[in-house]
Amino acid sequence: MPRTSVALPTTLIPSLFVVIWATGFVTARFVAPHAEPLAFVAARVMVTALVLAAISLASGVPRPSRRDIWNALVAGVLMQGLYVAGVFWSVHRGLPAGIAALVGSLQPLLTAAIAGPLLGERIAGRRWAGIGAGFLGAGLVLAPKVGAVDASGIPPVALSVCLGAMVAMTLGTLWQKRTGGGTNLLANATIQFAGASLLMAPLAALAGDWHADLGWPLALGFAWSVLGNSVAGILLLMALIRRGAVAGVASLLFLVPPVSALMAYALFGEALSPIQIAGMAVAAAGVALASRA
Repeated sequence: MPRTSVALPTTLIPSLFVVIWATGFVTARFVAPHAEPLAFVAARVMVTALVLAAISLASGVPRPSRRDIWNALVAGVLMQGLYVAGVFWSVHRGLPAGIAALVGSLQPLLTAAIAGPLLGERIAGRRWAGIGAGFLGAGLVLAPKVGAVDASGIPPVALSVCLGAMVAMTLGTLWQKRTGGGTNLLANATIQFAGASLLMAPLAALAGDWHADLGWPLALGFAWSVLGNSVAGILLLMALIRRGAVAGVASLLFLVPPVSALMAYALFGEALSPIQIAGMAVAAAGVALASRA
């Protein structure tokens, strides 16, 4: 019996982490009618940085070195600033949440593809096969609807910005992989959100539109974005690392786009065509294959 009480959470936490990750794209769609994306992301990263700083202080997290702080700031600008802002802006401009999740899921594939020349890692043939299948599936999802004028169309500008956000996430991941391996995760996350705040606060100010429809939808979306997507996601990741179950997340991340698409369909009526559903399946298989390789 004692073994069961420990093993059950260890089994469930990776799935819970993936669901929380998937809701990030749905949250972007949920708050899109109620707030400007850059202002929302600026408030999100600033409040998250404060919450994580309080948790870090209460937990007695060791102070990182100046070099670690700098590296985490750079990673935060790329991963928590440019990436998140790009996703929220794209969804605000009409990119379906499920498509945004699919584009985001290409990040591990792009990371794997360029990790060889940048980090000197060897890429096996099986991983190359997964990378190819992932991008092929993404093409099947995106190509039929790019520029279409109906409700299920994919705005080219919004798609381009989301792709740029995915590239920023890839660069941030590679930077983090190369420089941040020895930093305490909670301290690293706190500094990352502080770095994103340094970017997003002036960026939102330059955009000049802080309009928001104050009400329960925006409050609910903001609370979940901070406490669910950000804080709970970080704490769950720490739990996974302590229990040695991070591989469970890597093996399930390919489910994020389908889960996001199902949520978006249930909440907002965002539907995919049969060819897009097939492409989503091919892309998910490619991500799964590349991750396992």
